[in-house]
Parts: sequence; structure tokens; C-alpha cells
Amino acid sequence: MSLFKNFNLNKLKEGLSKTRNKIVNSITEVVTGKAVLDEVTIDKIEEILLSSDIGYDTTEIIIENVRKNLKLEKERTGEKIIEVVKNELTNVISHNPSKNFIEEKSPFVILVIGVNGAGKTTTVGKLAHNYKKIGKKVIIGSADTFRAAANEQLEIWAKRADVDIIQSKKGSDPSSVVFETVKKAVDEKYDVVLIDTAGRLHNKTNLMNELDKIRRVIKKIIPLAPDETFLVLDGNTGQNAVIQTEEFSKVTDITGLVITKLDGTAKGGVVFQIVSTHKIPVKFIGVGEGIDDLMEFSPESFVNAIFN
Repeated sequence: MSLFKNFNLNKLKEGLSKTRNKIVNSITEVVTGKAVLDEVTIDKIEEILLSSDIGYDTTEIIIENVRKNLKLEKERTGEKIIEVVKNELTNVISHNPSKNFIEEKSPFVILVIGVNGAGKTTTVGKLAHNYKKIGKKVIIGSADTFRAAANEQLEIWAKRADVDIIQSKKGSDPSSVVFETVKKAVDEKYDVVLIDTAGRLHNKTNLMNELDKIRRVIKKIIPLAPDETFLVLDGNTGQNAVIQTEEFSKVTDITGLVITKLDGTAKGGVVFQIVSTHKIPVKFIGVGEGIDDLMEFSPESFVNAIFN
């Protein structure tokens, strides 16, 4: 069930137009005019999927199932194979569906992680806006204390979203910001806590220690928190997004993905690879710069938008 109710299929279709060109239009060109599809055609479709950031293992699963399905079908037309590919892509990202537990406890603590430049701080601001819009009392903890720009940016977003924010001076201990934020959330009965963290991957040991410390601080106040840990990925980065998921998965448990900057990228196929490989559901997708352009993810709608 939709929580934010801001889904816009037309905007999603428009944003995924380059991904559509790379996947669907290429497959359509291969199968158009063919009365019956042979193995050569299926091999060409496999090449298209491989070149669309869907990944080798995921492509192999899709093509194997395409072959199985077509053996059971009397009709092996171009339209039929496109329908089969569409169904298989939907299956790939539907096996671990996203769920919203926001109504089940308060305060609901969300830890947001990701590399600098992925859109992490912007995502925190947009999430704050969306939760505020549905009537939640929201507070942000600006725990990326290593970048003054991140604090300034998040302060601007907090004002736009009309939510509270806890900040600290540059270089201070992030966990102190987290403690103050979560303590205030409990004492003053906030519904949602959003924690922005530092986005450094160059030293995994420091990152792991920092995230561990933040988690320990949160658990001192709310033993079962954080309730969600969202990894923010830039959809434009393709295979780099896959690598980032692998690296962050080594240092923390990720409960959901937020894929940003999907508008205008031809690399939207990477979503299938990440979900299939890591079995982590996509929670939200970003399809624009606007404050309402962070949508809840729906596997069926995502694939329908690609296939137009």
C-alpha cells in the first residue's frame, strides 16, 4: 500500500526513457518482422540485456526462463517474447517486496548511508518532506559532521520540509549528534527520525567503526532501533552502484535501497542486477530534482514504465 501517495507514472516513464531505449527498443528492433523466434534471436536479446547493466547472472536467469516459457508457448512471436522478458524482469525485482512498517512503532528510526555524491543528503530531505506531508512529526540528525556543505544542505532541506534538525560543529563526533537526536525524539514524541551519515568508503574500517558506534548509541535509547537502514545509490553510476552495495553490505545490514537520479539515465537496468544479487528491496526511487520527486518503488510500475 502506498504511503506517500505521490506516485506519478508519466514522470517515471519520462525519466526511464533512455533505459527504455537501451532495453525495450533494442529488443523490439531484433524481434520485429520475425514470424517465429529462433535461438539466434534469443542470443541477440541476451546480448542486449548484458549491455544494459542488468548483469551476467541476472541475464542468465532471465534468458533461461525465457527459453523455458517459449517452449511451453505455441505462439513464438515478437510480441510474445517481449511479454515474457517483461514478466521475467518483474519477477527479478518482486521476490523481496518492499514493506512499510512506519505505522507500527514510534519513533521510527531510519539510518541513511551511501557515498558522497549519490544524493544521500537530498534523499534525507525529501523523505522528511514526504513523512511530514502525511502528518508525521519528523526530526533529522545531521551526523555527517565531516562535510560542512552536507550540514548546510540538510539545514536548507529541513527548512523546506518544515521539520526539526539537530546539527553540530564540523569535525565533532557523529554519535553525539545521533544521541541528541534520538533522545529528543523519544522525549518529545517524534514519529520519524532520519539520520544522515558520512559517505566515506575509502577506509572501510573507519566506516564500519563509525556505523557500529552510531548503532550502539541508538540502541542505548531504543534497543530495537534502527528500524531501517537505507543505502542511497546513484542510478547513473551503473556498475559502481553494484560495487557500492557489495562494500556497504560488508559493514552493515541494509534493509532497503534508494535509487536516485534515474531520470535521464540509460543505466536503470542496474536495479535488476542489484536486487537479484543482494536480495535487498528497493524502497524509493528518485526521478527528478523536485521535493516530491522521490517515489515509493513498485516493481510492476517500474517495469511497466520501462516497457511504456
